Amino acid sequence: MTIVSVLGSGAWGTALALVSHRADNKTVLWTRDLQSAEHMEKYKENQRALPGIVLPPDLTITSSLKEALKADIILLAVPAQTVRSLIEKIKPYISKNGYLVVCSKGIEIGTGLLMTEIIYELLPEISVSVLSGPTFARDVASGQPTAATLSTREIETSRWLASTLSSQNFRVYPSNDIIGVEVSGALKNVIAIAAGIATARGYGDSARASLITRGLAEITRLGMAKGAHPETFLGPSGVGDIVLTCTSTQSRNMSLGITIGHKNIVTEAMLKGCLLTEGVFTAKAAVDLASILEVELPICKGVNNILHRQSPIDSEITTLLSRPLKTETHSH
Repeated sequence: MTIVSVLGSGAWGTALALVSHRADNKTVLWTRDLQSAEHMEKYKENQRALPGIVLPPDLTITSSLKEALKADIILLAVPAQTVRSLIEKIKPYISKNGYLVVCSKGIEIGTGLLMTEIIYELLPEISVSVLSGPTFARDVASGQPTAATLSTREIETSRWLASTLSSQNFRVYPSNDIIGVEVSGALKNVIAIAAGIATARGYGDSARASLITRGLAEITRLGMAKGAHPETFLGPSGVGDIVLTCTSTQSRNMSLGITIGHKNIVTEAMLKGCLLTEGVFTAKAAVDLASILEVELPICKGVNNILHRQSPIDSEITTLLSRPLKTETHSH
């Protein structure tokens, strides 16, 4: 039997532990804090992050990293900006023969690195994959039908990992385009903040459809500049994820955009509680990375200006609407 550990007991980590358990793997859920572990063990519920979802009796819950690392497959489900510090912590104990699957979406501030690139830097000999797609934690945890993409450099490994985590209602599609899957997962959060702002400003469904389409074009441009495959952006981790995140207030990023759009201002306090609203960090990291790669990301740039440069929302909207009209497709 395959042993799967999930590092991170937020809503997404808890949902992933249920995914693994439903796929008949021996599953361990690691939480940083002993008290949380005991609480979840006692009540068979993650009352803080996913209230009302029952945890199976044979799901192991631990606060011991050493115990959690004795697994064949390790799923990383911590906030993107904390991935580096966690990898440094687990580096001495992790088996070189294990499989590490990144389930966090973002670009590291300061380095412009994707999550898998951080891991390649710190653990060059381990197999690294990324799991991403249109998946809200509560939908996944409650067993709603959902799909995701799992990408590794070697397609055979992707197929094995995808089948190990798949169950009837959680379909995992293998891929070997790590960059495309990661760039999609990271940038769609920034576009979702823009969609929230537009919604709060009373722009209708047609405007949102345009925003999603142009947002997908930005994601594709940045991904291609880093060597991604164009077809990835049409899959679950591309179109699927951006549509979900830009059309539902279950998305933290879209909800933040709605708050900003209504209040018309971004305050320190609004951003302080946003460790899990990955788009706040990715906006800055993506704009920095785009300038190095000489790629235009007008929506991401506008969101970054609003979030981090106190730029007035109306002037950013005007800038976007007055951009020159370019040809829709680019020949290569």
